[in-house]
Amino acid sequence: MTAVDQADLLRRARSRRSAATAPPQRPAADAAADGPAPLSHAQQRMWLMDHLGQGGALYNVPIAARLSGRLDRVALAAAVTGLTERHAVLRTRYPRRGGQPYQQIDPVVPVPLPVVDTKTDAAAREQLAAEATRPFDLATGPVLRALLLRQGPEDHTLVLTIHHIAVDGGSLPVLAADLAALYAAARDGVAPQLPPPGPSYAEYARQERARDAELTAAADALAVRLAGARPPALLRPAPPGARERRAVLHAAPLDPAVVDALRGLGARHGATLFTVVLAAAFATLRTACGQDDLVLGCASGHRAGPELRHTVGLAVNTLAVRAHPAGDPSFAELLTAVRGELLDAQQHHDVPFDLVVERLGAAARGADGTPLLSVTCDLVRPVAPLSLPGLDSANVELDLGLAKFGLALLLEDGPAPRCLVQHDRDVLDESTAGQLLDAFAAVLTAVAGEADRRLSELPGRLLVAAEHPAVAGLSADPAVVEAVVVELPDDPPLAYAVVRGPVAPTGSQLRAVLRGRVPAAELPRAVTLLDRIPRLPDGTVDRGRLPGAPPPAPVPGAPVLCAPHGDGPVDVVREAFGELLGTTPPADGDFFALGGHSLVAVQLAERLRTRTGLPLTGLDILEQRTPRALAAVLATREDERRAALARTGARPRTLTRTGTVLLTGATGGVGAAVLQELMAQGRPVRALVRPESAHLPALNGAEVAEGDLADVDSLRRAVEGVDAVIHSACTFTDHATDLAAMRALVDGWRGGPFVFVSSIDAYGRPVGTEVPEGSPSGAAVTPYGQAKLDCERILFEAAATGRGPATAVRAPIVWGPHHRLRDQLRWGSTGALYQAALAGRPITLPDADDRYGASWVHAAALARALAACATPDHPAAGRVVNAVSGHVSWAEFTAELVRLLGSESPLTEGPDADEELRRPWRYRAETLAGPLTPEPGEDWRSVLAAMVG
Repeated sequence: MTAVDQADLLRRARSRRSAATAPPQRPAADAAADGPAPLSHAQQRMWLMDHLGQGGALYNVPIAARLSGRLDRVALAAAVTGLTERHAVLRTRYPRRGGQPYQQIDPVVPVPLPVVDTKTDAAAREQLAAEATRPFDLATGPVLRALLLRQGPEDHTLVLTIHHIAVDGGSLPVLAADLAALYAAARDGVAPQLPPPGPSYAEYARQERARDAELTAAADALAVRLAGARPPALLRPAPPGARERRAVLHAAPLDPAVVDALRGLGARHGATLFTVVLAAAFATLRTACGQDDLVLGCASGHRAGPELRHTVGLAVNTLAVRAHPAGDPSFAELLTAVRGELLDAQQHHDVPFDLVVERLGAAARGADGTPLLSVTCDLVRPVAPLSLPGLDSANVELDLGLAKFGLALLLEDGPAPRCLVQHDRDVLDESTAGQLLDAFAAVLTAVAGEADRRLSELPGRLLVAAEHPAVAGLSADPAVVEAVVVELPDDPPLAYAVVRGPVAPTGSQLRAVLRGRVPAAELPRAVTLLDRIPRLPDGTVDRGRLPGAPPPAPVPGAPVLCAPHGDGPVDVVREAFGELLGTTPPADGDFFALGGHSLVAVQLAERLRTRTGLPLTGLDILEQRTPRALAAVLATREDERRAALARTGARPRTLTRTGTVLLTGATGGVGAAVLQELMAQGRPVRALVRPESAHLPALNGAEVAEGDLADVDSLRRAVEGVDAVIHSACTFTDHATDLAAMRALVDGWRGGPFVFVSSIDAYGRPVGTEVPEGSPSGAAVTPYGQAKLDCERILFEAAATGRGPATAVRAPIVWGPHHRLRDQLRWGSTGALYQAALAGRPITLPDADDRYGASWVHAAALARALAACATPDHPAAGRVVNAVSGHVSWAEFTAELVRLLGSESPLTEGPDADEELRRPWRYRAETLAGPLTPEPGEDWRSVLAAMVG
């Protein structure tokens, strides 16, 4: 869909709205005069997860439906844009000011609705999975994406992907109903018949924040009630640092009659079906863990009042339900107790659990770091599909395969009910989870028939294996995160431990402590320290990777466990603690005990990164917790930086070094290659990166300037004092942000070369096939290409005032092994060929000659060219130049792609080929021919193999 089409859709949508007989009221909070709104507590939790490196696709909410019948694509695009006009939270982004995030509502713009042809269900599934897992950028937005797969003339799949910060489960029926009404109105050319929208989500957040004092007092009371609780012994500690959180789902069918009986059991005891399931989960875990005192989480919505019925946003909270059935009660007695605890928790449904966690402090986690609320229970029902008038619709389930909690026990209610157990494979092995599923299903079946049975009489067994005495002895040390013992037939056992903390003991010290804790016959021959316990794919310990004859000192690869050199780093960390927490703690003062929480952790990490120039994240703060431990982490990372500098031959960074190059986009595919090239040349680099990614360039020895394109103040700070600029970052879709970023950078630019990574899209569709450098733009310049042209104009106008030499380097598609570049195979013209080859579909290419194909450049070659342009007196100064490695015909490209994928796709040629493949242009690159000369491994076949593989 072209920009003209989108603008027309927006005009039509607005004209329909103004023509409505009873137009919906515009929420007052959407007005710019009200100023930026704060984030709600639930939104702040989402934002913190993103900035702690725990976001990714975990909080993507994809909704997909297969649509059969004659689909009006123009009406559908108008309807999706209409959703964002009606619900401002769908066009809200979350920048920061003074370290605090806020809601920034953007104007209504057409929502792109790209259409991708796919002929097989397998290819459609891959496309849907790729779209559903693509991460969002909360600072720049958007938080809603749309994609339409065309599987036939009257066969489409629509997927809307929304970040959880903008929606919850209660929002989805509202969006589905609104989309259907907006589509019908756009198709028929009439005004949509919709009820007035609910209060805006921004106003909801303001009202919640106005009650913070009241909510905080209530959180204090709830924290007291949870004091002393411990996580279930079933779960092992999660590996430290950011991780993927892969989920495993186990399912067992239940007889519908069992579910009916459970519903009747609840009715007899004044309880819902969910309450019965929750009590069964408690009973199952009590037996499996051998614990009488357990805490389970469950979701609770905030839409108690009818005025919020049509509000879209994140209005959900997590409730902590604690049960401690002492003795041996009957299940009916347990159900009564759980019902009372649940009702009491629901009385405080509006108290954000994040506030409760802040009040609990260190008690919010077990001694091994496992969150107190790591197990949840829920009753799930099939989701109603998106339905569009005049079309048959079927729900398409998109399971991201990610776990928000360590363990979830679920009952799926519906025509074919199932008992489900989902778990994070890092914290529970599949064998134990399978046994837990069997036990849960057996308990539900048993109590459905006889609710008066004692808990001891219910099915299930203890799943927490009896520990070797040495495991218990090692775990008693607060520095030991995890321990395992391998017993040997004829020799003393071997022990292994993962250790963290401010002053961590050595393996010899741990063994010495064990002498007084375990019998002599059980004393391990040695305690070996590891950075992580190796595990098999099912989560069990991989004994084959445990060192069989460990030395007395830690094995290679173990963490650095000594304190940092001297007290200097500790004092720096203590000072930062004191500035944010109001009191300077001792070296071993605990972050949580001092009143710290997640947002302060993010702010503290930013402060320490600025002062030390070393990578540190909020997650490091939450895991290490004390100044001494954090100083040890910083000392370790300083050693890593020195090693990186030694490898690249660069000198240590100093803030006063001359020749510093500001590099934007350093964590992207192009920027990463440029950073590597500059560091290899020994040139000092200041890398502009978002705070949560600051550790990536820092480990290569670069100076870090935190910020992003949407924060113009951060751009002005970053460019201050540098001697050259290589601007390789862009948003691809938010062109207004790209232009504002270029203006901010040139405003702060005071001299030296400025190199802008532009695109051959700026040429549009040139008249001839040979395109010299700097040729006039042809017809049909895309919005992306126009944004690049506008940025070039801003740069050259600034250079004309004497700021310094400027160069615009126009590049085609960039190929390389970086994960950000591999995705380029999946989209656009190459993406259509890739998906067809992957699915084994026939592929039709343009005419038999080699005119048509793709221009490309290797990321490393482009990096060499950009670095060359960023030197004084380079011939490219003041010009638009091209950076092209070559032009590969579609016939060669597709044949090689089919070979690499092992595909059976037949290749044909003819007039039915996609018009987008008719690209005859060859872009000349004389000025940068030297640095673009291919080095070994930079031919197109090698790089394509790397990207596919």
